[in-house]
Amino acid sequence: MGPTHHIKFSRPLLKWWHAHGRKDLPWQQDPSVYKTWISEIMLQQTQVITVIPYFKKFIKTFPSVTSLAEASEDQVMSHWSGLGFYSRARNLHKSAKIIVDQYKGIIPKRLEELIALPGIGRSTAGAILSLSSIAPSPILDGNVKRVLTRFFNISGDLKLSKTNNKLWSLAIECLPEKDYSLYTQAIMDLGATICTSKKPQCEICPVKKNCKAFEKNLVSLLPTKTIKKKKPKQTVFFLILKDQDNNILLEKRENKGIWGGLWSFPELDSNKNIEQWCNNISQDIKKIEYGKIINHGFSHFDLEITPVVIDIKNTMALEDHHVRFTKKQISKLGVPKPVKSLINQLK
Repeated sequence: MGPTHHIKFSRPLLKWWHAHGRKDLPWQQDPSVYKTWISEIMLQQTQVITVIPYFKKFIKTFPSVTSLAEASEDQVMSHWSGLGFYSRARNLHKSAKIIVDQYKGIIPKRLEELIALPGIGRSTAGAILSLSSIAPSPILDGNVKRVLTRFFNISGDLKLSKTNNKLWSLAIECLPEKDYSLYTQAIMDLGATICTSKKPQCEICPVKKNCKAFEKNLVSLLPTKTIKKKKPKQTVFFLILKDQDNNILLEKRENKGIWGGLWSFPELDSNKNIEQWCNNISQDIKKIEYGKIINHGFSHFDLEITPVVIDIKNTMALEDHHVRFTKKQISKLGVPKPVKSLINQLK
């Protein structure tokens, strides 16, 4: 590591963290490599305040790699329901099984072995190793990228490999040989609480003295903002079939695409064939009622959902992928957030 970077960046950063850093997060209490791994996966593209209740519930139910590996997919997905980016949960489950089968239940401690596990990239693997005090390994998540681009005045689209390679080099240079675990937590905390994307608190930043972006009044311009395209909108009709015993019809989605592996309502792209579809399920439809449109945002598109509540008698000609559930049974399944919300509204 370059000594200049250590003096100008790492030292004041560590001093600040000892005084102001976050030390009461649930995964920091009675820490373990397993807790670090779970928390780092949950924190991908998700804020700490959102993750905390999910992490507590997840660890309580799955306190070890073995318990996670032995759980059913539905159990795992139900504990992830509402957190989004569901491939993370599926990859956690897959990785736990690999760790039990190939590593005797012990999370590997080599960078290349961690990266080989589903859902773990270079930065996440580095965080696991550094935060668990196993080995100094740099990280480059969103918070760290923002801090480094501003401190060193690095412009360029973050999606370009040229920009990322430069940032990786700086991340390596700044990583101290000692206190690397605290440093890793400190730089993440700085990005999350001080050097934020909106309204950064430069006046109380511990590294502002040598921050090139602050010196040149470029903080608001970094990282370089890419022009965002307007997200396309898709429409869908949720068919909420309910019999007179209040059983609700759900189907399990494929393990790919949005809400992969979750239980959801049958859906159609338009309302033209709703009655025909219902008649294939039951010849005795009591009522069809359209609900208020729900807008749900994804990273690459917006989804406009129209719920259609369909009351039928008990007879349902179910296909293989359709299952009737009670509300109590559904509470133990992995379902998307809009589906959970609509089910809770049913009388």
